[in-house]
Formats: sequence, structure tokens, C-alpha cells
Amino acid sequence: MPGSSDTPEQQPSPVGQQPLTYERARSELEDVVRRLEAGGITLEESLSLWERGEELAKVCQAFLEGARARLDSAVDAAGTGPADPGVR
Repeated sequence: MPGSSDTPEQQPSPVGQQPLTYERARSELEDVVRRLEAGGITLEESLSLWERGEELAKVCQAFLEGARARLDSAVDAAGTGPADPGVR
């Protein structure tokens, strides 16, 4: 895909924080889910957490799609296909 890289565009991070990696996004997403499931927060806080969770889920999905593309490319370059063509 022209202009694409092996990883999704990294999200801008506040000054002093590291860029958002798959692992950091997944960890933060897990925290968001825990906080939502625990309850005890206002509707506004819940909505903000939900929105952040949606953003993090998209970041994680983009990383996973990039990893799948790299694996597919490596398999194609090796001249072998997957053991089960129906598996993707």
C-alpha cells in the first residue's frame, strides 16, 4: 500500500510521554474497560472513557492489521501459502 508503513501512524502524545505503541494502547484500553466495568463514575466520565476506548481499539486494530500484512508479505516472499487457505 503506497505511503503505508509497518505500523499505524503513532498518535501524538503529550510532552514527556512516549509514543503510543500497541502494548501501551492495549494496556490503556484494558484500564479503560476496568474503570467502565467498575462503575461509580459520572455519565460524562463514562462517555469520555468510552470515546478513549474507541480510539485505543482503533489503534490496536491498525497495529494488528499491519502485523498481518507483514506476515502475509513474508509468506508471499517465501513462495509458500498458509497451511489452510481458509484461515486468515
